[in-house]
Amino acid sequence: QVQLVESGGGLVQPGGSLRLSCVASGSIFRFYTMGWYRRAPGKQRELVAGITRGGSTNYADSVKGRFTISRDNSKDTVYLQMNSLKAEDTAVYYCNAALYRAAYWGQGTQVTVSS
Repeated sequence: QVQLVESGGGLVQPGGSLRLSCVASGSIFRFYTMGWYRRAPGKQRELVAGITRGGSTNYADSVKGRFTISRDNSKDTVYLQMNSLKAEDTAVYYCNAALYRAAYWGQGTQVTVSS
């Protein structure tokens, strides 16, 4: 079992930045592939960025060059640095931990990009 707690969401103007954090507990964090997903109003949940236990990363095309995912295994934490935010980035952002067939989700944090 893994418990995930996200933080760092909020209201930001277009062009601004936010950093999301997700702290994991209950298992050996460094073994897990971690990901950030988002669900915008009226849309399906989509993968934003992922990072393997080896540090390899992947990104949705819509966020490449603007978002950066990273992890600190000493703090059991994964981050999502979001720069040059756009209105279409508005969504609830969820942290995900995956290992083999197991997957765990956080409760989500709201990100709103608006002037």
